[in-house]
Amino acid sequence: MAIKRTKAEKKIAYDQKLCQLLEEYTKVLIAVADNVGSKQLQEIRKGLRGDSIVLMGKNTLIRRCIKVHSEKTGNKDFLELSNLLVVR
Repeated sequence: MAIKRTKAEKKIAYDQKLCQLLEEYTKVLIAVADNVGSKQLQEIRKGLRGDSIVLMGKNTLIRRCIKVHSEKTGNKDFLELSNLLVVR
């Protein structure tokens, strides 16, 4: 049986993955997925497989990761991404 990770460990792993993707790729697409069924998301992910990487997360977590990464690297262009995230 696998050991369950805590929420903090999951957030750290997510942060590392997002930072790695921001460093590796030059293009980012942000899409809102409210009220989208799991079957439709599955089909979208299947269609993008091989060409793209789909990373889903919560707005506040993504915004925090982008802010920290921007401060760490000194690249302020990443801060414009956080402005695109929906705030309700």
